[in-house]
Amino acid sequence: MYKKSINNLISDTKPCESYDIMSERVLKMPMADETCDKCGKCVAVCSGHAIFIDVNWSIDLGKCIFCRDCYDLCKHITPITAPNYVLKRNDLIFSVSKHPEPISPKLSNEKTKTLKRSVSIRELDTGSCNACEIEINAMDNKYYDMERFGLKIVPSPRHADVILVTGPMTKNMLIASKKTYAATPDDKLIIACGTCAISGGLFIKGDVVGEGISDTLPVDMYIVGCPPSPNRIVVSMIDAMGLRHK
Repeated sequence: MYKKSINNLISDTKPCESYDIMSERVLKMPMADETCDKCGKCVAVCSGHAIFIDVNWSIDLGKCIFCRDCYDLCKHITPITAPNYVLKRNDLIFSVSKHPEPISPKLSNEKTKTLKRSVSIRELDTGSCNACEIEINAMDNKYYDMERFGLKIVPSPRHADVILVTGPMTKNMLIASKKTYAATPDDKLIIACGTCAISGGLFIKGDVVGEGISDTLPVDMYIVGCPPSPNRIVVSMIDAMGLRHK
């Protein structure tokens, strides 16, 4: 039997982890310190072209593949805690003078008004390398057990509240993606899950449409990572949708 505490939600019989344990596992992102001399070496080594130098050293976390090459190259770059998710694409751009906020905002009541304690998710792969799909499959295993929190994957967009998109928007998937969007009932939420869905990632110069899925679908939320871990996807959805308090 499950314990009744919504804030704990851990099983008596299964080895699943509580919300609190899952939320304690943070993702680290690179950040230059104030002594950075803007030499540009980190820009040259960044495979995702996430780092750039304008007035300040800056990083677009939506392009970062978390390879850590910049850490190894430069003593001025150190890890800081990355946000689990943001609601606006521009909120993934950080600099020496603009660090991530400690608490990410919730989706508006207008966006979540149809959600109660059960959220149906249609996973849409628009052309990924399959890493994100492996992590999403793990969300329902005995350790993460996302259905404790009311999250479940459904086979048809007609039954979905949320479209969870992974991968860059490839040309071959464009029509299918638009049909999936049209088939999903109104008041749906669109989530760009992972670097490729957010910005195109390493596939941006491939046979893709735009830079990330927001160029073709109206995105409500961006979950960072390459790929995002199961616990971070679950925690992000719980926090953004206010599921712990409903």
